[in-house]
Amino acid sequence: MIPSEAETAIARRVAAAREPLLVQGAGTKSGILRPVQAALVITTTGLTGITLYAPKELIISARAGTPLHEIERPLAEHGQHLIAEPPDLSTLLGTGANLQTLGGVVATNLSGPRRVAWGAMRDHVMGIRAVTGRGEVIHSGGRVLKNVTGLDLCKLLTGSHGTLGIITEITLKVLPAPEAAGTIVIPGLDAGKAVEALSAALGSPYGVSGATWLPAEAAALLPDQIAPGRSLTLIRIEDFTASVLYRTEKLRGELGFPGVEILTDAASRTLWRAVRDVRVLPMADGDGVWRVSVRPSSGSAVLRAVAGASGYLDWGGGLVWFAGPPTGATHRAIETAARSAGGTWTLMRGPDSLRNAVNVVPPEAAPLAAITRRVKGAMDPRGILNPGRIYAGL
Repeated sequence: MIPSEAETAIARRVAAAREPLLVQGAGTKSGILRPVQAALVITTTGLTGITLYAPKELIISARAGTPLHEIERPLAEHGQHLIAEPPDLSTLLGTGANLQTLGGVVATNLSGPRRVAWGAMRDHVMGIRAVTGRGEVIHSGGRVLKNVTGLDLCKLLTGSHGTLGIITEITLKVLPAPEAAGTIVIPGLDAGKAVEALSAALGSPYGVSGATWLPAEAAALLPDQIAPGRSLTLIRIEDFTASVLYRTEKLRGELGFPGVEILTDAASRTLWRAVRDVRVLPMADGDGVWRVSVRPSSGSAVLRAVAGASGYLDWGGGLVWFAGPPTGATHRAIETAARSAGGTWTLMRGPDSLRNAVNVVPPEAAPLAAITRRVKGAMDPRGILNPGRIYAGL
């Protein structure tokens, strides 16, 4: 494929660069992981527009700088949606709403509550175009499912935070959007009992697409108050209206908890947007924010293990969100809890002093670290693309 004029211009800038480059879209996620020290900025905000949309083929391609809402609009008009339910973290990160770009979402591999049922953003990237640190335009994948031979650069670049290449265009698989959503709300469970209920729901034949537990202080942040002063265990089912009504009633009966409420479509959509966008995380101004990924059965123990931090569980207990004082002590407590459970952590927000001082993600074992260095050396031999974003010195 012939590079576009914009790709060629970016490639020339990269090839001519003699100093580190900060690579970003709209910059809405620059507060995640480590700060980048760079003299020059390359932004993809000029790379906009949908380049292909084939509703019958369930495929859409767009340039990396395209605002996400501009992609979601035509999808909605055709009754389709982005499968991974990417969150808008503008409230969490203190950035402008509706600014995030498709490239930023893919580069950070962000997924919402539907991740527990339908996979991560990485799983739905069919094709990708990018400029490497060598100043070369590359492309990988295509517009059909079985399109990869050799190294899958789509998976490699998704979640690489701009450290391996500057993503310029992405092709995604999409799916029909559900006609309706319903939410089973179980009040009053502690985290351990909630994970048991969520596990039972996810293991049922009813097609659960969201499974979250909110302590009372998190539930109080929902747009509509439900069972004030009590924790909420939330189970979502999405499909055709009649199917949602049938399955939520059946699952409610099988779970057998008293006082269970079922939210209708409009209330469910409002609730799950708040969960998706992490607007239910109790936090003070200036708090640090972490997310921990563990086995769902370990989520409640990890949550209990960190004193002085607030949090909640998503993905059936497999994702723990924390907010707390942005100190090394808080970070070490979260790191220890994650390690003990065999999980991983990500520092999502914090002052630069903390972000520069700690491991924002788990350090890799020596064999994996060696592979990481080799991949970085192949894709960005001069180490100029977002240096230090994920690992110090890399």
